[in-house]
Amino acid sequence: MMELFTDDVRRNPFPLYAKLRAASPLLHEPQADLWILFDYDSVRRALHDHEAFSSIVATETGTTPDWLLFSDPPRHTKLRNIIMRAFTPRSIANLEPHVQTLSRELLDVTVERGEMDLVTDYSSLLPAMVIAKMIGIPPEDRARFLRWGDVIMKLSYTIADGEESKRAMEENSAARNEMRTYLADILDERRRVPRDDLLTRLVEAEVDGERLDGKEILGFFQLLLAAGTETTTNLINNALLCFMEYPDQLARLRAEPALLASAIEEVLRFRSPAQSMFRSTKRDVELHGQVIPAGKFVLPMIGSANRDPKHFHEPERFDIGRDPNPHIAFGHGIHFCLGAALSRMEARVALTDLLERLRNFRLASDEPWQPRQALHVHGPTHLPLRFEPGARS
Repeated sequence: MMELFTDDVRRNPFPLYAKLRAASPLLHEPQADLWILFDYDSVRRALHDHEAFSSIVATETGTTPDWLLFSDPPRHTKLRNIIMRAFTPRSIANLEPHVQTLSRELLDVTVERGEMDLVTDYSSLLPAMVIAKMIGIPPEDRARFLRWGDVIMKLSYTIADGEESKRAMEENSAARNEMRTYLADILDERRRVPRDDLLTRLVEAEVDGERLDGKEILGFFQLLLAAGTETTTNLINNALLCFMEYPDQLARLRAEPALLASAIEEVLRFRSPAQSMFRSTKRDVELHGQVIPAGKFVLPMIGSANRDPKHFHEPERFDIGRDPNPHIAFGHGIHFCLGAALSRMEARVALTDLLERLRNFRLASDEPWQPRQALHVHGPTHLPLRFEPGARS
């Protein structure tokens, strides 16, 4: 099982996925008592069949956080209805001019140098600044915001016991205490002086006639710190990796800019930002002639499902005009990512600006890129680039 999480495999897990998917689309890893799903149909079912698969997962190191992402109906339904109010099509559309301004300001700082680290100079900052504005976090707290997000993403190491798992839990415990103290002051302020932001909505929200308590709001805050930034960061990074690997598709996009939306969907399929999700069985579940007993930890591999040849023609080919493209990069069913529209919009703005301002971009280092710290995501920690600066239109 751990072969899946070495740096070399995480940079390019797809050949191993293909091998395992063909040989054993349902694989039991006995050491961790973990059941891994590789084919599209099984992964899709595990993501949406909440009668058979629970989002509340217990591993040998503990239970998943008490977040919307790790909850089941009816509680999930009530909590999701609260957060949905911040992600309406109208609110996303209203954010777009702000995203455009942030994107151009970030690029103005670096473009004239002719080189940049895409991650630290741009792709990690843009979504963090956007989600901070939505939540209502002061701009001067951005560095702390980014650090907390990194700590939260390391919780993926807790799927198995060991030193990395213990270190991740200790760091998260310390960060959680910082967040709790930080939020207490801001929430008191929002109760006194409400604003048009997500924290105010959470303060005023009710579930079954009761206001959310501090623990529930902290859970929302942690989820937004992680999920609200990491997916978009990796989507942007992975798009440029794809374009450098397939220059013919980059040339095609430059010639046909109307293909940008389709190109984003193909990046989501081809290099899915979230490679896996956590589930546990509520009852015995039969798949591929095997039975997963009740109460078992299940790992649906989204990145493998999105390259299943039974559902995608020539799945190993990167095709920005692919149609249809029924990928499940944002999940499926009641847990479909609430921030999908926001992430797509940010990627559209980012790639429009990057392709305009970065001409002939290429890797600035021959060293293999280092994968992100979270085991379940796909993308680089750093991506140094060189390019010819393009003028802003």
